[in-house]
Amino acid sequence: MNIFSLFKRNIIYKFKKKISIDDDSLTEKSLDELFYFYGSDKSNIFKKKDTKGHGYSKFYSNQLKDLKNKQINILEIGSFGGASAAAFVKYFPNANIFCFDVNISNFEYESKNIFVHGVDINNKKKVNKILNNIFEKNKFSHFDLIIDDGSHNLSDILFCFNFFFNYLEKNGFFIIEDFKHPNYYQYNRNINHILVDEVLKNLENKKFFSSSIINQENQKYLMNFIEKIDVYKGNLKDSDICFVKKK
Repeated sequence: MNIFSLFKRNIIYKFKKKISIDDDSLTEKSLDELFYFYGSDKSNIFKKKDTKGHGYSKFYSNQLKDLKNKQINILEIGSFGGASAAAFVKYFPNANIFCFDVNISNFEYESKNIFVHGVDINNKKKVNKILNNIFEKNKFSHFDLIIDDGSHNLSDILFCFNFFFNYLEKNGFFIIEDFKHPNYYQYNRNINHILVDEVLKNLENKKFFSSSIINQENQKYLMNFIEKIDVYKGNLKDSDICFVKKK
């Protein structure tokens, strides 16, 4: 990512007029209704295009029902216009949501519980600086939920999982949306590497694999700290989501 382009996008975000959602009286709505209302393609119907959405709502609702009213911290990697962040902040009334995206100029919503950071997640130095600032300012050290809905490129999915899983709270969930895009689309298979579904199967079966991104030490860590992996198929042919629970 060109540093000037990232800086320009961050400036656009800073001065862009955004929609405040703190006064929206929507806390009694289902997660699918919230996804639809704010325009997320995670809903059963994607409002902006009036077509089928991924239909991830039911999986989120079922997996995360025990967190509904708890004080939680969510990291969303790949937030685009902020539709899902807006929905999550209404569905989880005691949540803080931290959004990482390389292009935050698209972000449309604002809330006292949504914190937006323009960053290239491959820039470890910058990411670590932001994370340290978040933890120091907000007095916590791990996220309860980490959602990867970023580029869907194979290298980015693997990097995110390998790097950010360390920042996941015990009993927290690492969620990867559209994790099989590299299976379906050659342009997302941007490196020569086994695919994400194969990585997950190997970790679940405690079987080491060859990887230029997740070394054996990190594979052992993941094997030791993954409690379970649940995989679901959504509405569309490329709608695949997994929930990785940490021990």
